Amino acid sequence: MPSPGPVARLRVFVRGRRPRALSVAVANLLPLVGVVALGWNAAALMTLYWFELGIASGWALVRALFAGRPSEIERGVLISGPLAQRRVGLSIPWTGVQVRVSSLLVLPIATPILAVVWGIVGALTVGVVVDGGLAPEALDTVTLAVIAVFVGEGATTLVEYFGRGEYRDHSAQTAIRGVFARGAAIFLGALFTVTVVAAGTLEDDTPISALDPDAIGLPLLLGIVGVKFAFDLASLYGDRLAAFDESSSLELGLSYDPPPAEPIDGSVADPVRTVRQPVRSRLAGVPATLLAHPGLWYVAGIPALVAVLFAIGGEWATVAVLLAAAVALPLALAAIDHELRYGLVEYRAGDDALVARDRLFGVDLWRVEPWDETDLRVERGRLDRRLGTETVVIELRDDGYRIPELADPDPILDVFDRRPDRPDE
Repeated sequence: MPSPGPVARLRVFVRGRRPRALSVAVANLLPLVGVVALGWNAAALMTLYWFELGIASGWALVRALFAGRPSEIERGVLISGPLAQRRVGLSIPWTGVQVRVSSLLVLPIATPILAVVWGIVGALTVGVVVDGGLAPEALDTVTLAVIAVFVGEGATTLVEYFGRGEYRDHSAQTAIRGVFARGAAIFLGALFTVTVVAAGTLEDDTPISALDPDAIGLPLLLGIVGVKFAFDLASLYGDRLAAFDESSSLELGLSYDPPPAEPIDGSVADPVRTVRQPVRSRLAGVPATLLAHPGLWYVAGIPALVAVLFAIGGEWATVAVLLAAAVALPLALAAIDHELRYGLVEYRAGDDALVARDRLFGVDLWRVEPWDETDLRVERGRLDRRLGTETVVIELRDDGYRIPELADPDPILDVFDRRPDRPDE
């Protein structure tokens, strides 16, 4: 029987967990060899773990950028909420990979959070046990180990995440959550070790920075390596933990599944009638958004405070520009949010479904079929009465949609067999 070729052997290798298992093995064998064979102390070990956390955070952001599923962002969040509903992205040629709009909304928040976590873990670990730098021989071996960890993490990302298509099962949020478990493992292991050694070797008035890294013996260093390995092992078999979470009555929070990547079914049966917000509703929606999001006034406060400083110096032309910006900025943000949320959306009502479609990107946002709703009502608030419009509220079992300030809501109401509740009924 002929032996398999190199391509066949590579395909066998990338199946299952082998690439990730190899990366975990390398990341844990390197510190073990360093502690046992190379004489690393706590300073060298914590330095390697700190850089490993930074490397893992960097590659996690790469995975988050190219995540195949949309991120889950609350619809009520200003601008980001309605933008995240648009399941659109920029396709990378010849790869089948997309950069989703919802992923780009997550990264500006995730990046500083991971940077802060990395800095805090470093300050409480490396900042405590590394005082005066590493010995030259330890610095060389730790540098080689850091390079090996970087290459291993990158190879695992390329082979598993992109090569095997794991990106299709992740959103930007799920792609980065494993980094926090690593940070917790490093922090808890170092905190326990430093606390135990400091309690036994330092005087009462001695600062913790005076701790001697060499005072942490081999058993405790091996304990840190073991704790870190346990967390990595749990991350490696995270899918089995998620399956256990789904099958048990316990709520461990491990079985979260991101929203599906499939587009919304936008087909509706003839005859199709299209409903949009009238111009008067789109204009009146801007001040209504300002009232719904009072935090927008904090944006106005920044140029207003700067204007006060220029007013003291008598720079009245600059003051006028800054005050105009203080008024224009919140109005512009409110207008963008309202347009994305309602103004640029059309509602296609057919015999079998109601579909909300975004006119800016040309994508469908949501779909409701008759009897999917649990409640259907028409409201007329103060703004509706002034504009001569009505607001339709559709309640679902686990969700709901509000379509405000419509001149004629009857095409939408006719989709459903249920008689809507009206204010005068």
